[in-house]
Amino acid sequence: MLRAGGIVLGGSLLSGSVTADDGDGTTLTLLSYNDIQTAAAEDEDFPRLVTLIEERRAAADGPVVVVGGGDQVGPHALSPISQWRAPVDVLNEVEPDADVIGNHEFDYGFDAISDVTADSEFPWLATNLVTDDGEAFDGTESTQVVDRGGVGIGIIGLADEGATTGKTNIDFEAEGVTIEDFTETGPAEARRLREHEDVDVVVALAHTGVPDAKALAEADADDDIDVIVAGDDELDYPPQTTSGSIVSEAEARANYLSEIELTVEGGEVTSWDGELIEVTDDIAKDPTASQIINDYRAEVSLDSVIAETETPLDATFSSNYHRETNYGNLITDAMRERTDADVAITNAGGIRSDAVYGPGEITGGDVFNTLPFPNTIVTLELTGAELVETLASQIVTLESETGQEFGEEVSQQVSGVRFEWVPHDDAEQLVRDVRVGGEALEADATYEVAVNNFIADGGSGYPLEDKPVIEDTDELLATSVVEYLRERDTVAPTVEGRMQRVDRDLPDAAVTVDGNGKVVEQFDTPDDVESVAGDTAAVWSPDGEHVDAEHVVFDEDDETLVVRADDGALAETVEDAEDGDEVPLDLYVEYESSEFDHVYFERSRLNADLAATVRRRGRSRACGAPGSH
Repeated sequence: MLRAGGIVLGGSLLSGSVTADDGDGTTLTLLSYNDIQTAAAEDEDFPRLVTLIEERRAAADGPVVVVGGGDQVGPHALSPISQWRAPVDVLNEVEPDADVIGNHEFDYGFDAISDVTADSEFPWLATNLVTDDGEAFDGTESTQVVDRGGVGIGIIGLADEGATTGKTNIDFEAEGVTIEDFTETGPAEARRLREHEDVDVVVALAHTGVPDAKALAEADADDDIDVIVAGDDELDYPPQTTSGSIVSEAEARANYLSEIELTVEGGEVTSWDGELIEVTDDIAKDPTASQIINDYRAEVSLDSVIAETETPLDATFSSNYHRETNYGNLITDAMRERTDADVAITNAGGIRSDAVYGPGEITGGDVFNTLPFPNTIVTLELTGAELVETLASQIVTLESETGQEFGEEVSQQVSGVRFEWVPHDDAEQLVRDVRVGGEALEADATYEVAVNNFIADGGSGYPLEDKPVIEDTDELLATSVVEYLRERDTVAPTVEGRMQRVDRDLPDAAVTVDGNGKVVEQFDTPDDVESVAGDTAAVWSPDGEHVDAEHVVFDEDDETLVVRADDGALAETVEDAEDGDEVPLDLYVEYESSEFDHVYFERSRLNADLAATVRRRGRSRACGAPGSH
């Protein structure tokens, strides 16, 4: 349990100071959750969260306020039948005092917001999303003021413009809505609530992520905001103070409940105590919430087994945003088979649930949990140059602002195409060495590319909104994947080297592959190489076959790297090549760098292009460039 406190300064808490409450102030309990998303379709943690809220309400020493941090109504596996209704029906049982419009509240379109708000028995706030006349839009409200036990609580709801526009396909300007700077609107509205609504406590529901919630606290020069309930980046962030405001985020998917006890005396917060409470299996499910969810689930076959996987299917965010995954391969393979396209691409953010499935049985519900958006598959016609631009649009460099926060990202999953990505601002090309169907990409050639309709419309920053459409399946992506699995009964997808990360290059080399002896190559290494992880060295073929190196030696003094591989094993990776053919191979090996400090990756990565000449006759020894034998 996190224990903290503060002293009053300008109506809010002074970060880092701890005092005891000397008076007879009122203890106000603030309960919050955020990013329910896929949990709304499962009779698991969401009904348990409902029970936990009621238990904490009953246990409170004084008045209680319940609020949400946004992204509650999507995405989830029941979207095709219930859209926003399943989560809203459950939240109506919770009776929160307010929630904030997050980017996923727009999953069903801009016009549907009025339906969401109409079906909700609680207010949705959008303080910094305003119409041309400065009013709230489509049933949302700008603020909410509640009185509990003689304590006035003012609540505001804020969204980040970049995240909101970047994660939706809504043209807010065309809809007559302006997204104001939350660091300006938030403090200004908090000051207005104190001066004109006579509130004692101000709570900001900030669907901005924790870093931007801290920026909001720092921008609140008059310390008018007491608590910032964050959402969006789904962090496990126990309550703690930043610049006089308490910031908290309860991760996501009903995994935690944030509880903050505020001592309010004389119209001010004088001390506080807070923690995150985990939603565990020993908490009873609220029967009404369970029935709501199960009634919707009964309308579709979410619980039926459709296939078995021999390998665990990785739907985690940390994997799908940063590297190729076996589940990303399965999804895009299904897309390409369904459309007979040359290439398939899906955005990392379209793969949800942040979980691993199997080995074992896979149900329809598992697929819909990971692909909960009502997306269809669209086939576009792109030139080779446009395909490269499309792939490069998702590369986050380590030196960029986002890269510094979350590390470099490739942010997509693909099928039918292989490429290297270089996540550094000084790279000549962010995406290079692109091959489609095993052949080198031609910039002027045209390719059929299958994507989901969200990114076909320019979602996630893909430059595709004006590209020629060949076909729209009008079938849910999740349904296509379900059918793909059903046809196979058993699957065992693996990682195949479709997207190879490269930080620095080794010199090109020429080798002969004839199946006899060993291939040994020596390379000069870049200046930033401190040590090499020999067990990561492997040679890859254009078809995704690879051979692990047998022996790797790095000489730090001479700055050289020697790699030895089994020539017989290499010959098997190019078994379709004929005598005299030259096949491009790639060597990849990870290393400790003096230059790069990674976030999600353990080490940096080197690449060498190998021009391999195939020999099918004779028994000559394998040879290479100087240093080979």
